[in-house]
Amino acid sequence: MTEDDAEFSLRRRAERRADAKIAFRTHLLTYVLVNAGLAALNYATSPGDWWVVWPMFGWGIGLFAHGFATFVETGDMRERQIEKELKRLRARRS
Repeated sequence: MTEDDAEFSLRRRAERRADAKIAFRTHLLTYVLVNAGLAALNYATSPGDWWVVWPMFGWGIGLFAHGFATFVETGDMRERQIEKELKRLRARRS
């Protein structure tokens, strides 16, 4: 692998990580805005029954998983799986 190839590969990886972080921030902003609207609707229509906690909780689980996948290093599992598959395919070809 040449230095240019390594730099290109590193840039692609950085772009993927940056895109994932931007996507998470968009997801978080959407969560906050939509749930604020739902809370306002809940308060206006039935203030004694706080049903809004259920969609917040369910969506919050998904948001947590998205954040975990975005910000917690998992040892680059995807890259390891790709390398494993490449090795297997090269062995079959030989």
